[in-house]
Amino acid sequence: MTSASWPEGHDRLILDEAPSTQDLARAEARAGREGPIWIMARRQTAGRGRRGRVWTAPPGNLSTTLMLRPRMPAKAAAGYGFVAALAMADLVSAAAPDGDVRLKWPNDVVLDGGKVAGVLIESEGSGGAVSWMAIGIGVNLAGAPPADPEAALAPISVAETGAAPPAPEDALTTLAAAFARHAARFEAAGFGPIRAAWLARAFRLGERIEARLPAETVTGRFADLDADGALVLHVGGAERRIPAADVHFPAA
Repeated sequence: MTSASWPEGHDRLILDEAPSTQDLARAEARAGREGPIWIMARRQTAGRGRRGRVWTAPPGNLSTTLMLRPRMPAKAAAGYGFVAALAMADLVSAAAPDGDVRLKWPNDVVLDGGKVAGVLIESEGSGGAVSWMAIGIGVNLAGAPPADPEAALAPISVAETGAAPPAPEDALTTLAAAFARHAARFEAAGFGPIRAAWLARAFRLGERIEARLPAETVTGRFADLDADGALVLHVGGAERRIPAADVHFPAA
């Protein structure tokens, strides 16, 4: 991997074991910690993913959460999820330079067709403002967790591609540096450049996909992201904007 320097102004806390880096980040925020701070655990005993799913991390994988305090309205701050996706993609590309690295909406990383990394974002605020955000990141470096039959893609790890996975601490430095770089562009120029960079790596762009919502499943052609990061599907002759859903891939 290309060497990276720890980003200026970012703190870090590295633990041998923790129930959940996400819970620790929340505690730091509620205690008044200003951030940004990266919290990493070499082993999590109660990690979790989106929609309350269990997140399993075999030894040697990266489990970390960034706590930060956005200086923008809540609607705009959602762009940090795409910043995190780009940073994860940079890390995976550096760790597996011969791999095909793509981004699955909204913020999963796909390596050679399998899910290698994901994000869980939690926040608190009021009146349209965000007090803090916790951006939880898991990256399969040394091993993949058991397959989930409900998941859209099978899990994969960097090691399974034949690349030598970096140590979690080194991966954290690469990730933090990449996040800081993309975040600086986001904060200076808005979501537009982040959206363009994300689309350049989009998984299954232009293809038929399923967006599973609580009350319906929408099938259409993945056409675009809108200016807020919502999924844009072409369904028949109409355009459908979907702010949140689980994306799956129907059989041809």
